[in-house]
Amino acid sequence: MERKGQIQLYTGDGKGKSTAAAGLALRALDAGWRVLFVQFMKSVPSGEVAMLRRLGDKRCEVLQEWDDSFIIGVASEKQKAMGRRLWERTVARVESFGADLLVLDEIAVALSFDLVDEEAVLAFLKARPEGLEVVMTGRGAAKPLIEASDLVTEMRKVKHYFDSGVQARKGIEW
Repeated sequence: MERKGQIQLYTGDGKGKSTAAAGLALRALDAGWRVLFVQFMKSVPSGEVAMLRRLGDKRCEVLQEWDDSFIIGVASEKQKAMGRRLWERTVARVESFGADLLVLDEIAVALSFDLVDEEAVLAFLKARPEGLEVVMTGRGAAKPLIEASDLVTEMRKVKHYFDSGVQARKGIEW
């Protein structure tokens, strides 16, 4: 790889962080890149993930490990184990898969619940292959994750139809 990979972070309370990451993954696939799309704390198939799998053929791999459980207050040991296993699988797969783009969807939230070790993530970002582009998402990104990033976009909710009772809709939210 001749290019220098950057680290991007999409955070904030607004809608569209994961969708932006998926759009970037589609753009990378179109450019011939290999994409590793990792979803923390998600297991329900979304439209973006289904499309990445369909269009990506063998150049896109999606990793998930979650049981649809909610975290109320503090993560359970089972939830922490799922997060740790997914992180370990991710680190191992980056090189064996030959990823050009790594998306860590909801990593900021996973870190806030201590599902993944923050120091391990920061060390990985620092030591990653030079050409690896990394895109991270999630509300409430902590200062160390922001400081490790080359690009940080904060998505801020100004108004949202959810607040008036509109439910998540297939094709729009998932």
